[in-house]
Amino acid sequence: MQDWALSTSQEHRGRLLRGMAAAVAVKGYADTTIADIVREASVSRRTFYEHFHDKAECLIALYEAASRNALRVLREAIDPAHGWEEQVERAIRAYLECLASNPLLLRTLFVEMLGLGSEGLEVRRKMQREMADFLLQLVNAGTSREAAMAPEIAMAVIGGMHELVLQAIEDGRLEELPALTATATRLLNAVTRP
Repeated sequence: MQDWALSTSQEHRGRLLRGMAAAVAVKGYADTTIADIVREASVSRRTFYEHFHDKAECLIALYEAASRNALRVLREAIDPAHGWEEQVERAIRAYLECLASNPLLLRTLFVEMLGLGSEGLEVRRKMQREMADFLLQLVNAGTSREAAMAPEIAMAVIGGMHELVLQAIEDGRLEELPALTATATRLLNAVTRP
């Protein structure tokens, strides 16, 4: 019985996250209500409050889940049979293709999160730190100790790449995201070369 309750709870949480994404994509975060989210998720208000305190907490959970999915895509793109430069390029391309595959969610996560103020900024920075840690591991595994990338540089590369994504969102060029691979790779090469 307990396993069934856990899987039902996880299913409801997933539906609520998808409901949040759908509602915010249509109305924007500020105009989205709990009623909109539960309608999109096909669950009750009670179910919503069993999982989240408010819509901000739900949006943050959506951001974290989507970011962890993108990080999983990055990790799966790694092929140790290739040098670190090619692995990084493949990972960046896979990440950008993942982002481009869901334009509504992308806009929600890159734009609407900023509407949460310091709370949204904190979770955004936390997820960027996880991506920067991944980049550090990948790059530093393939370089000498003297040429190792510093954590601040990895964070700057991730931040710069995300600014390019945000600019593409603002300009309505989401289909061009994978083409940013070359720019992001050049940036990474510029900061890792002596």
